[in-house]
Amino acid sequence: TRARALGYSHLLVYGDREHYANLLWATGFDPRFEEALLILPAEGTPLLLVGNECIGYLRISGLYTAGLLRGEVYPPFSLMDQPRAHGRTLREILTAEGLGDSPKLGVVGWKEYDEPTQSDLPSYLIDLLRQFAPIENATRAFTRLRAQASPWEIAYFEGSNVAAAEAMRRILFGLREGLTDHQVATQGGYNGRPMACHWTVKTGPTRVSLASASGNEIRLGEFFSANVSYWGSNCCRCGWLGFDANDAPAGYVDEFAGPYVAAMAAWFEHLTLGRPGGELFDLIQRLLPFEQYGIFLNPGHLIHFDEWPGSPIYAGSAEPLTSGMILQSDIIPTSPRFSSTRMEDSYALADAALRAAVAEQYPTVWARIEQRREFMTGSLGFVLPPEVLPLALIDKHARHAGTDAA
Repeated sequence: TRARALGYSHLLVYGDREHYANLLWATGFDPRFEEALLILPAEGTPLLLVGNECIGYLRISGLYTAGLLRGEVYPPFSLMDQPRAHGRTLREILTAEGLGDSPKLGVVGWKEYDEPTQSDLPSYLIDLLRQFAPIENATRAFTRLRAQASPWEIAYFEGSNVAAAEAMRRILFGLREGLTDHQVATQGGYNGRPMACHWTVKTGPTRVSLASASGNEIRLGEFFSANVSYWGSNCCRCGWLGFDANDAPAGYVDEFAGPYVAAMAAWFEHLTLGRPGGELFDLIQRLLPFEQYGIFLNPGHLIHFDEWPGSPIYAGSAEPLTSGMILQSDIIPTSPRFSSTRMEDSYALADAALRAAVAEQYPTVWARIEQRREFMTGSLGFVLPPEVLPLALIDKHARHAGTDAA
């Protein structure tokens, strides 16, 4: 229906190992280490093209097992030097799927660009598609559809966030001087869920942002950061290693971390449905001026199966906060003196109807959410609008990693 409304005869959704989320959301299938292409007609049964090894993995998709999704091997999507002599050519497939009669094709990759005809799909695909019809980048429209989480998605992401927060709790409470960052990382206890981005544990004088553990040892007075990420979650913490504020640079708490927490409290309070994202951007710029706190990236963004599918929060944004959005409290201050601090977790926004649906369909999940709201408002003193649902915290309510939607 959306494709037809936008004037497309077909949507073509591309995925690979790193850029899997749109395909996963649409089909329940991710291409692991191969490539894949979903051909989604305005009418009819979609076709998913996969490589040699993923044809057996198609059963992971409930749509496929229910007969609502067709699958076919397209050998060039396979790894190098595997057999490619079998199967139809891509031109034969696209012709049979009716793309030759298309007025316009919508292509969904990873990002949008300045020109609507630009796409990050591989050139061998785009070059061939342009021989059938004009193409238009439909990625933004597609990813914003993913920003309308269902009760099941909220429950699933709550389970992911609980697992991530529990892993982070083990990492932080397991810190001991003399351990290497590799030893600290093992305490997270990977539980087998698919990851949305790399886990990191970093410390020491040679620490590099975004890098993995490198063998540095835990030492008092050094900076430390770590993140744990499963599909739909990214729990991140950072700060100075010490027994009290005296082990951090002078002024870290009063001049940097304290104002950051106060700004986060205001950010939570402003998470109301219908509020333009630009207002949140302006709020953080006012409370944490760039000259002092160096916040360059968006003060908050969406999260889904991928860690950053986009953000309604940017300068001048008129995009409203809407029910079903899953937001990351990913506000990143930087300072040459204080380095950084972080309290990054996931929060669902849900109107009364969506809250009622989660409570009815996943009562255990809902009970944990209510406990977290009570902890944040009663024990920590934050003001949370009713639509804000904390999906995990590093406290006693994050100790139960089960989920009704797992």
